[in-house]
Amino acid sequence: MSRHYDFCCKNMGRPVKVITNDGQVHKGVIRHVNRSKVFLAPLDGNQMGGYGIGYYGYGPGYYGRRGLGIGIALGAIATIAFLPFFFW
Repeated sequence: MSRHYDFCCKNMGRPVKVITNDGQVHKGVIRHVNRSKVFLAPLDGNQMGGYGIGYYGYGPGYYGRRGLGIGIALGAIATIAFLPFFFW
């Protein structure tokens, strides 16, 4: 669990794919992490971004609509990986 915490702390703001122990798949940008959960801003199908661009396409009012996004317990994470350079 601590390796997931360290990974998330070092990579806040980067798009990731998280697979939980029960097989659920979540794609999003790491927005916040604490000792028990990682919070992802979910990716919609119409968003583009990349590591070198610095743009994730959330538009006005993003935080007001969704807050911190999806909270996933660190203990429930089976795999966490970066998304490819560009994603849709």
